[in-house]
Amino acid sequence: MSNFIELCLQGDRLPEEIDDYVDAWHDGETAAPLHKFLGMTRSEYNLWIVEPSVLPFILDAHRTGKDAADLIEQFNALPMAARAESSKKALKLAHWLKEEGLWN
Repeated sequence: MSNFIELCLQGDRLPEEIDDYVDAWHDGETAAPLHKFLGMTRSEYNLWIVEPSVLPFILDAHRTGKDAADLIEQFNALPMAARAESSKKALKLAHWLKEEGLWN
């Protein structure tokens, strides 16, 4: 069975459907940890739990083979992004997770 991230990248699921996958995990369809069931690394999952708006960065990280935190930093370097509140929160969170050893 494909995980949520894989299905999104294949175009078979929309990012907005992630809650359905979380519900399915809670219903006991698998013994895997939730982050693996979704197809995220533990670091990506930690970031997503605190700031769900980073899901597009996580998807792009899987699509490009890059680190989600690096993509967030690149996004924040864009002039318009400097005004985006959620991206600032995401960047701060990514730095904190790295400092705490929770981000690979």
